[in-house]
Amino acid sequence: MDASQAPHVLFVEDDEVIREVTQLTLERDGLTVTTAADGMAGLESFRARTPDVVLLDVMLPGMNGVSLCRRIREESLVPVIMVSARDDAVDVVVGLEAGADDYVTKPFDGSVLLARIRAVLRRTTQDRTPQGGAPAGRRARPLRFGDVEIDVDGMRVLRGGRPVALTPTEMRLLLRFAESPGVVLSREVLLESVWDYAYGGDSRLADIHVQRLRTKIGGDRIETVRGFGYKLRAEGE
Repeated sequence: MDASQAPHVLFVEDDEVIREVTQLTLERDGLTVTTAADGMAGLESFRARTPDVVLLDVMLPGMNGVSLCRRIREESLVPVIMVSARDDAVDVVVGLEAGADDYVTKPFDGSVLLARIRAVLRRTTQDRTPQGGAPAGRRARPLRFGDVEIDVDGMRVLRGGRPVALTPTEMRLLLRFAESPGVVLSREVLLESVWDYAYGGDSRLADIHVQRLRTKIGGDRIETVRGFGYKLRAEGE
């Protein structure tokens, strides 16, 4: 693949060895990689050339990874993968609540990191490709669940007539629920269909994104079915 067409990854990591080894690994697999050693340099690199995906270490000098993720989310919906030095629940929760789409834990295997990046790139491509909806030339009727209206063709959500700002991951999650209103979806099903995981992922990904979605469309619209998963309340429930 021509370098100009290769997916562009921005990796912000203060450990020089991890930064260089990861860059070599990803470039060997055909990705273009830009690196930065601290949060402010990462923000400058992001603004200079918007990447296709951003890898952010949680613990960065100056502006930490969580703060940088929030700054990026103020400007862009580009996919963000947090990189944590430990499998710490606080790191994971705070990073995802800041708007990250996924996370990996150090030390990580290069093939695992590459698989996560490829998955998020596939999801981004799918988000840009019209799917479902009405035949060409006709718009699908909006889906309505209480005061929540989903314009599938326009990829837009209203609540009480007001626009709701969703990240691409939150939109995919809502659309997955809308495909099966009233049906309980397990965390495993959500991880596979929303995050494109062909293997078991961390259920916290699903839990935290469901929580974020609830804050935007109404806490009672998505019901927890203890021991099984979640369901979107259908009309009349």
